[in-house]
Amino acid sequence: MNVSTNTNSPFPDQVVSDAEKSTLEYGLQVSRAIEQEWFNYGGSGSNRYANNWNNFHNLRLYARGEQSVQKYKDELAINGDLSYLNLDWKPVPILSKFSNIVANGITQKQYELTSYAQDPESLKKRTDFAENILFDMLTKDEQAKASEVININLSRSNIPSDSLPESVEERDLHMQLSYKQAIEVAEEEAISTVLATNEFDLTKARVNQDLVNIGIGVTKTSFNPSEGIVVDYVDPAYCVWSYTEDPYFNDIYYVGEVKSITIPELKKEFPNISSEELERIQKMPGNRRYIKGFENYDYNTVQVLYFEYKTYTDQVFKIKRTDSGLEKAIEKTDEFNPPPNDNFERVSRSIEVLYEGAKIVGTDIMLKWQMSENMTRPLEDTTRVEMSYSLCAPRMYKGTIQSLISKCIGFADVIQLTHLKIQQVLARMVPDGIFLDMDGLAEVDLGNGTNYNPAEALNMYFQTGSVVGRSLTQDGDMNRGKVPIQELSSSNGMGKIQSLITAYNYNMQMIRDVTGLNEARDGSLPSADSLVGLQKMAANASNVATKHIQDASIFLALSTCENISLKIADVLNFPLTKNALMNSISTFNVETLKEIENLNLHDFGIYLEMEPDDEEKAELAANINASLQQGSIDIEDAIDIREIKNLKLANQMLKLKRKKKLEREQALTQQNIQAQAQANAEASEKAALAEVQKQQALTAEKVAIEQAKSQFEMQRMQTEAQIKKQLMATEFEYNMQLAQAQIGAAKSKEAEIEDRKDKRVKIQGTQQSELIQQRQTEGMPKNFESQGNDVMGGFDLSSFDPS
Repeated sequence: MNVSTNTNSPFPDQVVSDAEKSTLEYGLQVSRAIEQEWFNYGGSGSNRYANNWNNFHNLRLYARGEQSVQKYKDELAINGDLSYLNLDWKPVPILSKFSNIVANGITQKQYELTSYAQDPESLKKRTDFAENILFDMLTKDEQAKASEVININLSRSNIPSDSLPESVEERDLHMQLSYKQAIEVAEEEAISTVLATNEFDLTKARVNQDLVNIGIGVTKTSFNPSEGIVVDYVDPAYCVWSYTEDPYFNDIYYVGEVKSITIPELKKEFPNISSEELERIQKMPGNRRYIKGFENYDYNTVQVLYFEYKTYTDQVFKIKRTDSGLEKAIEKTDEFNPPPNDNFERVSRSIEVLYEGAKIVGTDIMLKWQMSENMTRPLEDTTRVEMSYSLCAPRMYKGTIQSLISKCIGFADVIQLTHLKIQQVLARMVPDGIFLDMDGLAEVDLGNGTNYNPAEALNMYFQTGSVVGRSLTQDGDMNRGKVPIQELSSSNGMGKIQSLITAYNYNMQMIRDVTGLNEARDGSLPSADSLVGLQKMAANASNVATKHIQDASIFLALSTCENISLKIADVLNFPLTKNALMNSISTFNVETLKEIENLNLHDFGIYLEMEPDDEEKAELAANINASLQQGSIDIEDAIDIREIKNLKLANQMLKLKRKKKLEREQALTQQNIQAQAQANAEASEKAALAEVQKQQALTAEKVAIEQAKSQFEMQRMQTEAQIKKQLMATEFEYNMQLAQAQIGAAKSKEAEIEDRKDKRVKIQGTQQSELIQQRQTEGMPKNFESQGNDVMGGFDLSSFDPS
């Protein structure tokens, strides 16, 4: 069959039918075009595959410190002659240190696989759960009261009331941290199981080493019914791909690799090959003319080019209208093109497809050419198809790949030459010598009759450091050899060595400057004057300088996980691989087995959450410790925050915990204020009540006193009245008696007055008689004064009047 080719390309024409594309001749033309681009360039002698392999091989040798020393020999040889050089030509493995620092640092970075179900059904479940949480938040108190009455949990989210978020912000954080659908857990465990089964950690370490050393990393994710999903490391030195300028190789249309396999393995993998064809393959040595990297394999192996070729196909459907008015879709080939008909119509769309091929390199023997049976298509765009290979070259420009090691080769060569020249200088250095003047010795007499001989002079010099000499000869002339022994200083090579060491350090520093791996990153002793903060800044700057390599590693890991996620649907279609996957997952979580059946019905977004580095962890720890010291969070909050690997979510959680603690403290303070105010009010009320009671008691006491006083006064007045009454009665009695006495006295007085009057009259009569008698007798004068016994007086009761 004659396959037409593109005018400007050796590849066959793509605007042909699917039937022609599926023919072995079409696949052979594709493989020939790939060989022409990579292995022969149309017989011009140029070999892109060999150039790539030699370049990658050379870079790997430099990274291992095993590069060829021939260039250094040519540099130091004189007309190719090395007979005068006895040097250790072994290279200084200076670049291996930098390579291991970056590669191991990237491999050491841990990440957590996260799947996010983004199909409409899963998004609806997520939205409904968020709304249920909001409903429970708003009706928390009412649900609690109702639950006490009917004894039924009315929560829609089944979250305990004491664990419910208190704000929309807290709810959103809860959805990110805690909410995980069972189907997402099943997806994560399925991917983790596949990665663990294929020992992806070892594959990732090799890929990281390739990204550092040669600037490109490649992995392959495939599926076969016998082994399930297989993740393989692919050596980029044996890879071929269509020309691209995209570092992530998104626009390539073919990719493949060359493998060396034995004849038995070839027969096992391709059982349809006849014995005659195997014998003919074994007798064809022509493939080794331009295949690099397989020199150490024996001739029982053959080199096979495995490749994938992306093209398109027209997916055609016949839409037939039934008698009941319904429409029925029937898939047809792309050659289906009927005339217009009212009963049915032709509907088509173009989709990408992959063809798999295998060919013995250097021959026209095609081992395999067919459309891929289990093509990986993202659910968001089923017209696209993903290749099994994942490639990334973060520093590729115009198809040329640059690596960390490739930027340092020139400096590494100068360092190696400097190391060899230091060996040269050291080899040519000789110790200091002694000059012995024989004539000067002959002029010296030791005093014992013998002359100074050389052996004795040297013994004295080396043992004591002293030497005997004469300034004058025996003839009295000036002695030119007065110091018979003198020390000779050889040519000093230390200056040269110091210059070479300076050049060595200069080129070492240039490597650090070019790669960004400063002393803070490569483990060198930092300057004693540099502060700890500056060292951390330098280490952080170095991490930034190599971040593109870390991003490439993450891209390849993420791409591998996405391919695994898309191929799980193929696993579930085969009972053997399905049971193997479910048996592996059951060791982790039996509950997720119920969701495995529905994995192929969901669309997942796969994310890798990187673990924070030491600097970020230190910043988070400092924030947590500062919050603990300030009392902004509790120790339980700090434990929860430290368990969050996502730094952004951890900081959000820290801010939320601080806000909630502040709100709790404010509420508690407000409660304390209210309690204090209430206590103060109660105390004031009690004090006022006590004062009222006190005043009441005092008033009562005063009233009692006044009453007592009044009573006493009344009693006094009554007593006084009674006494007065008695006194008045007594007085009245006395007055009556007095009056009676007065009356009696008056009567007596009247009687007495009358009597006295009678007596006076009688006395006057008597005195008159005596006076008459005196005159008559002229007797002596008579004294008529009383002698005091004749005076009578009265008394009254005025002294008995009341006071």
